[in-house]
Parts: sequence; C-alpha cells; structure tokens
Amino acid sequence: MRAVGIIACMISPASRRAAGSLFGLAYGDALGKPTEFLSVAEIDRRYGPAGPRELVGDPAPVTDDTQMALAVAWALHDAPGYTAEAVEPLLRRRFLDWAASPDNNRAPGMTCLRACAELSRGLPWQQATVVASKGCGANMRVTPVGLLDVDLDTLAGLAQLQAGLTHGHPTGLAASELTAYAVRLLMDGVALAELPDLLAARTRDQRTVYRADWLGDLWRRAGAATPEEFIATGWDECRAALRRLAVALAAPDDGGDPGRRTGEGWIAEEALATALYCALRHADDPVGALARGARTAGDSDSIAALAGAFVGAAAGMAAWPAGWADRIEYADQLTALAAFWERKPG
Repeated sequence: MRAVGIIACMISPASRRAAGSLFGLAYGDALGKPTEFLSVAEIDRRYGPAGPRELVGDPAPVTDDTQMALAVAWALHDAPGYTAEAVEPLLRRRFLDWAASPDNNRAPGMTCLRACAELSRGLPWQQATVVASKGCGANMRVTPVGLLDVDLDTLAGLAQLQAGLTHGHPTGLAASELTAYAVRLLMDGVALAELPDLLAARTRDQRTVYRADWLGDLWRRAGAATPEEFIATGWDECRAALRRLAVALAAPDDGGDPGRRTGEGWIAEEALATALYCALRHADDPVGALARGARTAGDSDSIAALAGAFVGAAAGMAAWPAGWADRIEYADQLTALAAFWERKPG
C-alpha cells in the first residue's frame, strides 16, 4: 500500500465530506483536462457518448485548477487567523510560488499570470488585480474556503479576497462567494436539489453588501460611483446565471453539451451554473457528473472540477471509486488537507 493509502485510512468519518469535495475537485479536473478545447464530437470519438469516466495516468495529471485550489488551501491551513491581514500575505506567497513553479505548465489562465506578475512587484493587491476579468479562475480554486467551519461573513470575505487577488471584477467576487457557500451548505447536509433556490436567495440578500474590511478600495479601481453599485453588478449577473440554470433544469435533459444552456464556463458565473447543472442532473451518479462536465466544448476542466467539489461535499469519499485516491496527482497533499479540514473551527 502506498503512503497516501495509509494516510487515507486515517481520515476520520467526520472529514469524509471535506475529503470527498477536495478529491472530487481534482478528479473532475483530471477528467476534464484532456477534453478542454475539444468539440463534443471530438470528445465522443475518443470516449464515447458517456464522456470520460476513467482516470488516465499514474498519477493522473490535473491542471492549474487543482494547483491553485491547493494554494488557497495551504494558505488557509497556515493562517494564524481568518482575517484579511492574516490571509492576504499567505495567499500572495502561495500564488507567486505557483506562478514560478516549473509545474505551472498546464495552460494557466492569463489573468492569473498577469495579476501574479503585478503581485510579485509588491503592489497592493487592489492595484495588482485585473479588475476587468471575471474569468472562472476566481472560483475554480475557492472550494477550500467552503470547507471551513467559520461564520458566513468570514466565509464571504475569504472567498472574495482570494478571488480578488487576481480577478477584481465584482462578478468574480460574487461567484466565488456563491461557490464557497454552496460547498458549505452541502457540507452541512443540505441536499443538492435545494442549492439553486438558496443561492438565488443569497444573491438577493447580499446585493449591496460591499465588504470593505476584506476588499478595501477595490471598487474605486473599477470606476464605480459607490461600493454598493460596484458589488451589485456581480450579484445581478450571478442571479441571471442562476435563472438560466433554473430554466435548464425545468426542461428535459437531452444529454447534450451542458454549456449550451447555462454557458461554456469560461467566466465565473457560467462555471458555477454549469457545474451545478452537471451535479444536479447526475446527483445519483457522481462519476457521471464529472463526465458530463468534461463532455463540453466549454471550459471542461473547471466545470468538471466544480461539479466534483459539489458532489463530493454532498456524498463524501464514498462517491468516488476506491482506487482513485492513490492515483490522482497531488494525492498526498489532498489527503493531508482533508485531514486538516475535519470541520476546522475558525
């Protein structure tokens, strides 16, 4: 038995949802990695109409989605407290280490690279961030925030802060908070089917809540008249994406590309909505949820990764094939972090 297998046996039942979510993110990322930039027809020729359902490689490689989620996770692991002052330097260091790593060769997002270049100059993150970008890099990595046992204001602040270091657009901030909130709800036992309504309610409740203690003067960089106007844009766009999700779920499932109805996932609110669509359509078939996310002409690795984070948080490690935990890249880190996330208090 490999060392990671021994450690995995030590993960307590209380942390199985955290492990399921972290590993699920990596599994989805690995299944979606080889299908990114392919058409559905090309994917079907390679994998059949069910999409990719088996990990390939030993270890099975992941993308920057998992790498950056690990960066966020380790920053939270090392933080002496969950405040902007405590966490921002740790996020910055982890992001810069990722940017400079020779393993950062998985088609990383240009927004992340551009922002990291500015962060490396020592600029305040509000000046380093790309304020016009709401790419899914903002929320593909936020799952670890949702695993924390902290109050919702802290969860929201952490989710928006980690997004804001690279993606300063209000929709990137709001979608990241919603993604972490969805993981948190599932960790607490909320059913997958309940998520769309609960997330829509969150968009209404938070519409004009600007978290200045976490974001500082970011709103001024965007040229908004007020901080409330700035953040409302993000919540409104997320609410529109959730409305599209509701319409898609109300219609019969034709088994096609999920991105046709809820968006291709290159931007944050679409990645959230389309990942939720895959998770909800395949709630009883966790690997099927990943395969559905990977079988898209859109951002397959990010959509499948988020679908895996959601399904894994709902069902725990039992959702995934037993042999996968030893075969995924970064298995040792995922296992160590899952043990740490045994409902870690704030």
